[in-house]
Amino acid sequence: MRRGLQIVVAVLAFIPIGTGLTDVLLGPSMILGGGEVTPSVDSAFRFNAVFWFAAGVAALWMVPRIERVTTEFRLLFGLIFLGGFARLLSVAVAGWPHPVFVGALVLELVGMPLLILAQGRVARSAADAAAGAAGGTGGASGGAVSAG
Repeated sequence: MRRGLQIVVAVLAFIPIGTGLTDVLLGPSMILGGGEVTPSVDSAFRFNAVFWFAAGVAALWMVPRIERVTTEFRLLFGLIFLGGFARLLSVAVAGWPHPVFVGALVLELVGMPLLILAQGRVARSAADAAAGAAGGTGGASGGAVSAG
């Protein structure tokens, strides 16, 4: 399960890295279904895109240590989950966005909690394995533990 979670998180990390960088460099004109915006909206959009890019970098940083970064993982993916509620507010205020953003909404509100749960399982499994290797959990170990 650890390897699968690492692959999913790594693949997902490239979405905010790529779109965040594109959004900073090209601005809101790249938004599917978007249109002309004021200079203030352009400024806010590009500023916020840096944080989206950073979220991708943070997720990628977590991949090799996925079982040890539970707090960081929950914080990052929990914030992305909360971002889904901001999208829902936008739907209520402005209407439905382009279908790509509806897909993002589903990923944020359904996928993020699933990832958080999966990371928790991976972390618990790693902790149980470490405790077992140290002789701390139930199984009888009649011999030396190999480091191989």
